[in-house]
Amino acid sequence: MMNDATLRKIDLNLLLAFSVLMQERNVSRAAERLLLGQPGLSAALRRLREALDDELFVRVGRGLQPTPRALSIAPAIEDALSGIERAIRPQDEFDPATWQGEFRIGMCDNLESAFFGLLAARLLQLSPGARLIGIAAEKRDAARRLDEGIFDFSVSVHEEPASWHIRAPLFDQASICIYDSAQLGLKAPLSLEEFANVAHLTVSFEGNTATSIDIALGHSGRSRRVVATVPRFSALPTALRAMPAIAVVPESIGHCMAQLHGLTICAPPLSLPADPITMLYRRVDQADVRARWFRRLFIDVASEALQASGCSASISRAAA
Repeated sequence: MMNDATLRKIDLNLLLAFSVLMQERNVSRAAERLLLGQPGLSAALRRLREALDDELFVRVGRGLQPTPRALSIAPAIEDALSGIERAIRPQDEFDPATWQGEFRIGMCDNLESAFFGLLAARLLQLSPGARLIGIAAEKRDAARRLDEGIFDFSVSVHEEPASWHIRAPLFDQASICIYDSAQLGLKAPLSLEEFANVAHLTVSFEGNTATSIDIALGHSGRSRRVVATVPRFSALPTALRAMPAIAVVPESIGHCMAQLHGLTICAPPLSLPADPITMLYRRVDQADVRARWFRRLFIDVASEALQASGCSASISRAAA
């Protein structure tokens, strides 16, 4: 049962001010978004502090640092505001067949290779007036670019989300070995000795070569020889066709590469952790009919693509 005496101390505008302050961490920017003067926002913050008996935000340099109390209540307040917004917002039916506009998705290049073409083809069938925009996205900047409106959602390995974002699980992506059997002359399955002794190609946006593979090999007292590192997965097939080397890649793109370039794939001869692929979107878009339709379309396309390619992963349909 609700405590009326507690709720009478708080009005909706105070909760909205709290939410915007949590996102902006800056009084000037928060006041601008709320269409308030800074004195008005300062007064609202003072009322919040009195009602909740906590500082909530502490000034650090030019910004604001939320207190532990503020961080603990932020998710519940975001959920409450989202629920109210959904309840009072008029919902028009979304008709993809007649809609004209852009759908924007952020993905790293290995997932883009696996899913983007199929997603574009399906969108052309269902929403011929729409345009699909793919945005290169890395997990380190996905949340910021989502807040800036760069894309509708991101598909990647995402870090712990902010309270105003939703991170929904999609699938756990395993790794597989890929190589040109004409160049390398090895037959699957590979032994651990063969895997460790052969030349390796790696993919790293920042040029790093050490990965979980090296950790796993180290546990068995072995190491590998990395002969080249490329910043994108698109460069791997031609490199593998040109030299006797092997690469370990995400399962989804590995199957695509094998089919398109006649390469051999097999399971790695050691246990490697799977990457949790998730969908990141704004909490405020959770019930938006257009955004929800697009998220469900991606889930359908990705599920069919994984199944058709023979990947071991399966999509969680609860993400949208």
